[in-house]
Amino acid sequence: MSDAIRAVILGIIEGVTEFLPVSSTGHLLLAERFFHLGEGAFWDSFTVLIQLGAILAIVGLYFRKLWDVVIGFFTGDTYSRRFVIGVLVAFLPAVVVGLVAGKYIKSVLFNPWVVCFTLIVGGAILLWIDKLDLKPREHDATKFPLLMYLYIGIAQCVAMIPGVSRSGASIVAAMLLGADKRAAAEFSFFLAIPTMIGAFAYDFYKNRSEMTMDHMGIIAIGFVVSFITAIIVVKTFLGYVTRHGFAVFAWWRVIVGTLGLIALALGR
Repeated sequence: MSDAIRAVILGIIEGVTEFLPVSSTGHLLLAERFFHLGEGAFWDSFTVLIQLGAILAIVGLYFRKLWDVVIGFFTGDTYSRRFVIGVLVAFLPAVVVGLVAGKYIKSVLFNPWVVCFTLIVGGAILLWIDKLDLKPREHDATKFPLLMYLYIGIAQCVAMIPGVSRSGASIVAAMLLGADKRAAAEFSFFLAIPTMIGAFAYDFYKNRSEMTMDHMGIIAIGFVVSFITAIIVVKTFLGYVTRHGFAVFAWWRVIVGTLGLIALALGR
């Protein structure tokens, strides 16, 4: 398989799974393990770097709202400044945990057995959330209480375990704290912006000396594919989850995790 085709496949996986509660990292690790996609140091960086394409899809889709927040922040709008502070408050726990335990998590927990188990457990949690008779109080992701932003950020840290899902952890936390499905999903999108930009900047800086022009071309392919795919998925996801909930994503997680465990047990 050529590197270009591999980049397209991984770009599609990233774009489809980054904002769904199914774990993009988990799916990429399983793609590497069972289909030999993305093996090696360069491809480890590739899967991090193309996340920026998915993030730019969010910036494009929410450009007007984000632009208003930026303008409001610099012109003294209380709600805009409060939202920016809220996103930063939610982002900081992941920074702290990443600095303290990032190397341990990557060396010990980044394996397909962990991914498969966490996919199944996460699927069960999503099914449980769907059955709860929650009474949402918060309907605008830009106006959550500051403590709510902090608790969502703490919950997001669990997603450093591959297979948990960053979007899934933040959506579940937001809903349990009183957000409706749409607001919970939208805030998971907004929180992804600093989280993924930080991961992109760190990985690119760390590996910049090893990047060749050929590498940059392959990354560009994955970047564009993840951008286009993420736009389609996000526009579809919000409407779907508002009407139907998370059951389809929960069962997808359970099926993928179960098939993965069977394959691993058979020595595949």
